Amino acid sequence: MLAGCSEDAANPEPSTGRPAPTTSSEPAGGPDGKLGQRAEAALDTVTVDDPEFVESGLETVRDGVHVESLLTRGKSYRLGVSCAGNGSVELTVRTEPDPVARHLDCDGTATHVRITKAPTRLAVDVEGKRGASGMVAWQISETGT
Repeated sequence: MLAGCSEDAANPEPSTGRPAPTTSSEPAGGPDGKLGQRAEAALDTVTVDDPEFVESGLETVRDGVHVESLLTRGKSYRLGVSCAGNGSVELTVRTEPDPVARHLDCDGTATHVRITKAPTRLAVDVEGKRGASGMVAWQISETGT
């Protein structure tokens, strides 16, 4: 499920030339809701109202994160990812020339990846390791440099 601040989140906003901010999320009820709140709280640095905000989401570890974000080529961004629950996940960010891969414990802490000279489309994947459960929050924001 995607919710955006404009009618067509795939097209750049005319005033900024950058893609419109978007968010995606799972339902907030039950144990997953509490884990989701914990994962999102670890990334609570930029809100959807901040001009630096680009995109964010909240997914179950079981479903994983599989997004291709539209960015402004050449700009710098920061990707934050947090997992809350049990076990661990593997984060892969498809950057050139070499992808970034990181192992994350589902302990509710955040890890950040700086993306310099961004591509137009940035693929981000988070896969749960065997036996992992919980929620994964992610957020992309501009760094201004």
